[in-house]
Amino acid sequence: MLKGTRIVEIEALGPAPFAGMLLADLGADVIVVHRKQAPVPGLPEHSLLDRGKRSIALDLGDAGDVALLMRLVATADGLIEGFRPGVMERLGLGPEACLAVNPRLVYGRMTGWGQDGPLARTSGHDLNYTGVSGALWYASLPGEPPMAPPTLTGDIGGGALYLVIGMLASIMSARAGGPGTVVDAAIVDGSAHMMNLLMAVGQSGALVAERGRSLLDGPHWCRVYRTADGGFISVQCLEPKFYALFLDRLGLAADPQFARQFDRDLWPELGSRLAAIFAARKRDEWTSLFEGSDACVSPVLSPWEAARHPHMAVRGSWLTVDGVLQAAAAPRFSGWAQKTPGRSPARGEHDAEIRAALANPWAF
Repeated sequence: MLKGTRIVEIEALGPAPFAGMLLADLGADVIVVHRKQAPVPGLPEHSLLDRGKRSIALDLGDAGDVALLMRLVATADGLIEGFRPGVMERLGLGPEACLAVNPRLVYGRMTGWGQDGPLARTSGHDLNYTGVSGALWYASLPGEPPMAPPTLTGDIGGGALYLVIGMLASIMSARAGGPGTVVDAAIVDGSAHMMNLLMAVGQSGALVAERGRSLLDGPHWCRVYRTADGGFISVQCLEPKFYALFLDRLGLAADPQFARQFDRDLWPELGSRLAAIFAARKRDEWTSLFEGSDACVSPVLSPWEAARHPHMAVRGSWLTVDGVLQAAAAPRFSGWAQKTPGRSPARGEHDAEIRAALANPWAF
């Protein structure tokens, strides 16, 4: 879908390379500018976040390499960088310099705190950004410290995906004749924006500040339960008709307490009762009991188990490339075959190819 779109990605960690991977998955020509040495010891030589990209290794402290990078920027639709505010400017590669050589460039900036504000130059990670944004507040049961799945809420959801959305919107604008744009994608902003679905629930009074008392963070029918073998079962039967099916499968349809689905005062007690029930049998036994029903009960699988799940297998949602388990590209498009992601290049693998092409820009 993005054939003919070129993105220059400056090597970074976390959400910035994920954004580049997603754009490459969608067909963009993503050229990652790797450092000549890995920025952190122990990184894989062929990172799956670099799949489908081309690699050139440059020293951004070298004037000649910076000049070559600027020539590359002149050919691009977009640039991705994930440094703290001010770093690219000190390298002579800030938005002003890049837009001077390519006035329609979309300059994508991926940070945790954003380009301005009191915390802009402060260190942080996923939990810090989502903690301040409000996105972490409902991330566990009451009485337990909030803990979201690593990287998903902040780095990917609030960060990389918002950077990609912002860049695609800006590229569309530039192709319609608009000027180049600087996209300030901050994890703290994106993760706050993701809260709007939950905040919409709150318009009816179903969301309150006290954890464990809202529609989706406290009910016994909206939890994960441990099973006899140490596995887990997820339950989220919000709609009364699905809740009724859930109770029927458990033999609880006639229980007067369980009949009061939305009685908040009963949620803790009923949660404890369900915990004892689910702890009595193994995960796969519960999976079989609810299989084929609309009771909204599913096993909690590891990525390796998910790859073998019949539904995920039919859709090809997980695959192994060069011995590395990874998720397939998403979303999918009608009329376009789902393709295996491109291989991950070694650091600087395409140096000669890219340098030769820059020497003959008509062929690039």
